[in-house]
Amino acid sequence: MSSPPAAPPHTPAPVRRHRPAWAGRNYTLLTGAAVVTNLGSHGALIAAAFAVMEAGGSGADVGLVAAARTLPLVLFLLIGGALADRLPRHRVMVAANALNCLSQAAFALLVLAGDPQLWQMMLLTALCGTGTAFFNPAAEGMLLSTVSGEHANRAFALFRMAMNGAGIGGAALGGAMIAAIGPGWVLAVDAAAFAIAGALRAFLDVGHVPDRAPGGGLLADLREGWVEVRTRPWLWSIVLQFSVVVAVVGAAEAVYGPLVARDRLGGPAPWGLALGFFGAGTIAGAVLMMAWKPRRLLLVGTLCVFPLALPSAGLAVPLPVWGLCVVMLISGLAIEVFGVNWMTTMHQEIPEEKFSRVSAYDWFGSVSMLPLATALAGPAESAFGRTEALWGCAVLVVLATALVLLIPDVRRMTRKPTPGPAKT
Repeated sequence: MSSPPAAPPHTPAPVRRHRPAWAGRNYTLLTGAAVVTNLGSHGALIAAAFAVMEAGGSGADVGLVAAARTLPLVLFLLIGGALADRLPRHRVMVAANALNCLSQAAFALLVLAGDPQLWQMMLLTALCGTGTAFFNPAAEGMLLSTVSGEHANRAFALFRMAMNGAGIGGAALGGAMIAAIGPGWVLAVDAAAFAIAGALRAFLDVGHVPDRAPGGGLLADLREGWVEVRTRPWLWSIVLQFSVVVAVVGAAEAVYGPLVARDRLGGPAPWGLALGFFGAGTIAGAVLMMAWKPRRLLLVGTLCVFPLALPSAGLAVPLPVWGLCVVMLISGLAIEVFGVNWMTTMHQEIPEEKFSRVSAYDWFGSVSMLPLATALAGPAESAFGRTEALWGCAVLVVLATALVLLIPDVRRMTRKPTPGPAKT
């Protein structure tokens, strides 16, 4: 008799992956931490405004506290970018999160104790803005360095979808919590969110990042970053474009939108609904970009900036609430298409060791004119009329975007087929 066949060698059960193969440890930690901070910070922005009003502050006082958050961004972004390319980026991120945590915790205690003073709230908000100025370039540089070229489009789209979804949820949750337990506790939750996110970012692995060559100092690093910007027409032209676009869109949404809602749409609820549709549009745009990889990255992205004129035009008419919601949905989807293509282009074209400095110039250009635009929105309304000011905002978006299309590099930039090196 023949002996029975030998039993086959034991084959271990395949390990089930709960994330895509391209979503490595660093990418997962960064995405999770971004979700946590966006859940907290979007509610905290609303809470800060209500804290000022509950302390007896006026609308102008609310604006001063908001400006105190924005001004450090303009002052410290470039320094933050140079520092993030000089030091390990995850350490800069954790330190910035620690500053955000402590400043928001102090703000929460101040509000919960009662009778906060305007200067105190401005100071603590400015400290939080300073942390953000150092955090943003480091975070963007770290994210760009964690994704391989082959999967960059999908990775950036998923990251932005997670951030935007958390922002929408955080704003809704924050509003409900303010009504139920007051703004102080929402600020305390934001402080806890920064602590959790900082702990997650402390576990980032930077072993894949090459050692930085010794530099000539902070100013030399800033000059080197500036050379990267000014020698790339596609880069400096779009940064200039967005200095205008962000300024006028921000003025329209922060100043004119609430006024039109109060006078013509029936109150703040319709404007909140329209902003919700904008957020839904950004999520839809991110979903679209997970599957779509346009060949002409910047041409497609820039064409998608034109719809950002629609909300200002819709407020100028003004459209009924449903019409305003439609244009906000379209503009949210369009700007997300631009955002993913922009990040993919940066990842493809900028050397890894200069990511954070170039990102800092990008951020600086985007926010530099925003405080001025919001400050001039009221005088512009008085001088020209609200409707005319809103049409002016729409025209400036169209004009700035059309001018960018005159740059040959913007029209011709294509997606490189060769995947980049694998990243952690």
